[in-house]
Amino acid sequence: MSNGSLYTHIQNNIATVEFYHPAGNSMPSELLNRLTVVFNELSKNEDVHVIILKSEQDKTFCAGASFNELVAISTIEEGKQFFLGFANVLNAMRNCSKLIIGRVQGKAVGGGVGLAAACDYCYATEQAAIKLSEFTIGIGPFVIAPAVKRKIGIAALSELTLDATSWQNAYWAKEKGLFAKVFETIREMDLEVENLASKLSKYNPDSLKEMKKVLWADTEDWDDLLGKRAEISGKLVLSEFTKNTLRKFKK
Repeated sequence: MSNGSLYTHIQNNIATVEFYHPAGNSMPSELLNRLTVVFNELSKNEDVHVIILKSEQDKTFCAGASFNELVAISTIEEGKQFFLGFANVLNAMRNCSKLIIGRVQGKAVGGGVGLAAACDYCYATEQAAIKLSEFTIGIGPFVIAPAVKRKIGIAALSELTLDATSWQNAYWAKEKGLFAKVFETIREMDLEVENLASKLSKYNPDSLKEMKKVLWADTEDWDDLLGKRAEISGKLVLSEFTKNTLRKFKK
């Protein structure tokens, strides 16, 4: 379980992708790589018309990058490769020919906000507060910033990034465009997720694919852009400031 788990279930043309990690559903490299592979495979699967992305249990949706892996990074190449994990997932979601519905049942931090932003339509509960805390450890949300900016705009991205110690609640995220709807309970959200997925699964799949292209227009440079952003983060994670900060957190 140190690398987490990932399950995919396909029924009635709906693929449900569910990830889990005991440390707040955080993302080690192996889990990121597996997510990338799954989205690429589902993109080519003609039996799948729509995808639901969710995490296990009822608390945190995703705590972002694996803290243990961040601490262990010792070279620029290792750092770049780690952050490329997030870049590859976001690009796989962007390039996936199927629409992706996000189900955010709890808090999302850093890369977790990026995952939510890369979904084509995202539901959340009132417990789904968000935070970009990267500045507090000496790096920044460079890789996920394009995805977050695409959904909530530059002003809201700036607010989240610069006020790195504050949580923004789910209704703030809805107002800014990250979430489409916010529900009081997980049960209410799940009913709506299932309802929307069922409707979409019955529409013309070719129409859905073409709409996906429209929704992601003008992001064709992301393969190169996110790679460059991963390199920035990979260098910063080795800075003396970041290393000292991570040591304090580890204690």
